[in-house]
Amino acid sequence: MSHSHNCPCTEACPLQRAMEMIGGKWKLAILCSLSVDGTVRYNELLRKVKGISNTMLARSLQELERDGLVRRSEYLEVPIRVEYEATDKAKELAPILIQLAQWAAKQ
Repeated sequence: MSHSHNCPCTEACPLQRAMEMIGGKWKLAILCSLSVDGTVRYNELLRKVKGISNTMLARSLQELERDGLVRRSEYLEVPIRVEYEATDKAKELAPILIQLAQWAAKQ
C-alpha cells in the first residue's frame, strides 16, 4: 500500500481540531474527573489527577476553558474559592469517549 496518498483532511479538519482540544496527557483525565465528580475545586482536582503538576493542571484547565469544555467559577471570598465543572459541550463528548474506550479495549 502506498503511503503517498493524499489525506482528505484540510487545514480546518474538524477531527484534527477535536484532537487538539482533548489531546495531550492530562486533558482526558481532567475531563473524566469533572464528568464523574461534578463541580470540583482546584486543589481537589490536583489531588484527583494523579501525577499532574500544578503548572500542567493550570495550563490544561486554561486550554479546556478556552475551548469551551470547562467552566471556571471564581467566588470572591476570603480565601478566594475557584471551582471547575464540565460544560454541556464536554458532556456531549462523554458518549463518544466511552465508545472510543470500548473500541480500544477490543484491540
